[in-house]
Amino acid sequence: MIHIVLADDHAIVREGFRVLIEREPDMAIVAECPSAAAAEDAVAKTLPDILVLDLSMRGGSGLEALPRLRGRFPALRILIMSMHEGRAYVDEALAHGADGYVTKAAAPEELVAGIRAVFAGQRYLSSDLVQRAPQQTRVALDSLSAREREVFVLLARGRAPKQVAGDLGISVKTTYVHRARVIEKLSARTDRDLYRLALEAGALGDA
Repeated sequence: MIHIVLADDHAIVREGFRVLIEREPDMAIVAECPSAAAAEDAVAKTLPDILVLDLSMRGGSGLEALPRLRGRFPALRILIMSMHEGRAYVDEALAHGADGYVTKAAAPEELVAGIRAVFAGQRYLSSDLVQRAPQQTRVALDSLSAREREVFVLLARGRAPKQVAGDLGISVKTTYVHRARVIEKLSARTDRDLYRLALEAGALGDA
């Protein structure tokens, strides 16, 4: 039997997940929690196999709780179930200790598939993330102006903002303005995210 703690701050969402999960004869929800703090307490009390965790909850971020959960319960498998579909959210959740990520826009059966995968020690991403990420990246890149795209490519190649300014003959202040717009449009958080996005889009050429 796979024992599961379910953490989401919307009761109606938890009820839907419960119905879906408890159709499976080898799965049981041992606790439901409306916050990340409550999820930590429930995990400590029930020692489940899997924690299904929302990222954005009232009273505390699931993302912030991930390192604490991973540190306290190293054997726990954590599956994120979130409305956030941006690749930056996925990458950050995985970097902070999540074992898998399923979006709430994915087909319902993918939650069950994700639970089974992470329980087996595998990393799992819902199919909408896997299939749509390259297309979403191309669409986001198309939203950049010509100058923003130049800044994006140079930053992705590892150039510092001051170097980018010198390369393009613009001020450092203007470079930072363009960088901020690029990061916002691409839903990135760091220059490492920019490198990954550029690599996915084939924007780096032979560099």
